[in-house]
Amino acid sequence: MSIKINRRKFLANTSLTATGIILGSNMAGCSSGKEQVVSSYDIMKDVMKYRKIDSHAHPDVDLEKQLEIADRLGIEKLQISKPITNFSGNEPEGPEEAVKNNNIVLNAVKKYPDRFIGFFTLNPLFNRESMEEIKRCADMGMAGFKGYTQAKLNDPVYYPIIEKLIDYKMIVYMHTFCQLGMGGYRMKYDVGRFANTTLPEDMVDAAKRYPEAIFHFAHIGGGADWEYECKILKECPNIYVDTGGSNNEENIVDFAIRHLGDERIFFGTDGAYHHGVGRVLASNATEEQKKKIFFDNYNNVLKKGGHHVA
Repeated sequence: MSIKINRRKFLANTSLTATGIILGSNMAGCSSGKEQVVSSYDIMKDVMKYRKIDSHAHPDVDLEKQLEIADRLGIEKLQISKPITNFSGNEPEGPEEAVKNNNIVLNAVKKYPDRFIGFFTLNPLFNRESMEEIKRCADMGMAGFKGYTQAKLNDPVYYPIIEKLIDYKMIVYMHTFCQLGMGGYRMKYDVGRFANTTLPEDMVDAAKRYPEAIFHFAHIGGGADWEYECKILKECPNIYVDTGGSNNEENIVDFAIRHLGDERIFFGTDGAYHHGVGRVLASNATEEQKKKIFFDNYNNVLKKGGHHVA
């Protein structure tokens, strides 16, 4: 009996948003009638027809392996950053750590200038050193800033940094989170999140204060309350989101398009490369919207600072 299955059901209902891309054409060996019909959809042809910039990546220890994965998925460039983290509570977070992390990114970009777009990190609690590091990294060709949990984005310590990034037409990109559950933005449950993590309201506050700045809210696919995030961020047209993260809940991309519009969404992976590609392919986005999300939106924002892809 012939079984018809559309692309969306193939990707979403069979959980192949990630694994189908990994297996690719190797699925052709399946023997049952149903499996043969499913394999008739050439997922890799769909994957490779879109130009892609990954707006949320980090430099892997094995850069060559990272680029091999990107090549298999048709990702032309990856924006990489190495923010200062302190998961144990005993790790260094001073300005020297920012320089060290930024040098790792700079070395990766130097080694593969046609593949990586470098973003620098800072600890905003050290104002003078941060200003110096912005200039150093800008002079070295970096394209934007990635912040972590040393301070919330709307903390006054960030004001001079945001103002300097505006001067450079650079993206203000933040690690973010929004706890699941009613009143989730209050982080009412103890899931080990840091108190100074930037929440949707924090970024909205900063975006209203600096409407000329470009803000990037990280990984709506990262396990947080993405519905709440999109609803709160809707009011600020200078805030963009990326689709990165390893959570494969259905409708993330469709919901973001409905609330933010199709020009405020960046394709991103945060290391979950197959998930990231599959999440966009499995959405109800039109062909034109997929092109925007995979490539055009991020490239247009990078163009403001002269760091776009030709």
